[in-house]
Amino acid sequence: MTVLASPQPATAARASGSSRHLLAPLGIAVLATLAVPALYQVAVRSTLGQQVDTLVMRGADVHHARVVGVLERTLNGTSLASLVLVCLFAAVFGVVRRRLDLALGAAVLVIGANLTTQLLKTQLPRPDLDGSGMANSFPSGHTTAAASVAFAVILVLPQALRGTVALAGFAYVTIIAVATVWAEWHRPSDTVAALMVTLAWGAFAVFVIRLLKPMDTQPASRVVRLPLLAVGAVTAAAGLFGLASVVLSERAMPDLVSGRFAFLAGSAAITAVAAGVFLLWARLAAAYPASEVSVSKKPGAPAPAGRRVKGGTK
Repeated sequence: MTVLASPQPATAARASGSSRHLLAPLGIAVLATLAVPALYQVAVRSTLGQQVDTLVMRGADVHHARVVGVLERTLNGTSLASLVLVCLFAAVFGVVRRRLDLALGAAVLVIGANLTTQLLKTQLPRPDLDGSGMANSFPSGHTTAAASVAFAVILVLPQALRGTVALAGFAYVTIIAVATVWAEWHRPSDTVAALMVTLAWGAFAVFVIRLLKPMDTQPASRVVRLPLLAVGAVTAAAGLFGLASVVLSERAMPDLVSGRFAFLAGSAAITAVAAGVFLLWARLAAAYPASEVSVSKKPGAPAPAGRRVKGGTK
């Protein structure tokens, strides 16, 4: 008598994979959201945090004409008009690809991230603990705008283009974030908080997309994964060492570490956070509808014409 295999293990495995598929973006959204108030408490509500943040911001000393020109043009190019254009691009591209869900998700993350940033910036108090007397700038509006624009473009593009565009977006957002600190518009914590706000809204948008439409995931392309891992690891090590030195200096001998060293350490930390954020986003965006899976990949499906089937009869 033939014993039929029970389908329960396969069904359970699919259900487990589906749960992870939904919980992953939701978990990232929650963690990124919690990172914002935690960073606010450390960098804004504590004396040492404000001192280190302000030292890094005022430590930039760039006099090279070309560098200054690039930074100024990049900052001036990030405006409300660019946000509107990206939303229109996402809508048109989503309609062309017949992926209205991606277009709506891109609009949600752009609008939600930028509104949240502006709301926090205007409502959060900043006690004057470092004697600078400056108003609150937490989080950075420019960094949020740049990151949300990059996230939206990556989301609506086909999978084959996302890796290259993710690397370009990472470079663009990093330049914007560092430039706002160099221009003394924002402190490093402002830019990191902006990245967390954007990641939270992006992950939430992906969660809603996956909730409404069955999706299959795949690993992020090596084109984006390996460079971001390498850059993130190097800059994270440099940033941690540099900022630890600045903190120790502020506690023991405030004039021991130069402002330029502090700025470079802060820039490395910003770059590391941006690399990690774009690595997560590339992974979240690397998904496609289950209905678009190639027929040749389905179990029992006939092989494409002209290809020999291994193990078949001659």
